[in-house]
Amino acid sequence: MEAKDQILDAMKQAGEPVNAGKIVELTGMDRKVVDKVMNQLKTEGLIESPKRCYWSPKK
Repeated sequence: MEAKDQILDAMKQAGEPVNAGKIVELTGMDRKVVDKVMNQLKTEGLIESPKRCYWSPKK
């Protein structure tokens, strides 16, 4: 499974907006990898921020 898919799945399973630290907990991935992939997801418009520093997949 690709890192993007893992992060999106973790966000969906959480059922609420999560921060990068929570994604690291849920996926077991390195924080630097999570930050890099989240930046890609933001650029691609696949995630949104309902409140500062918390992210959820766009519906």
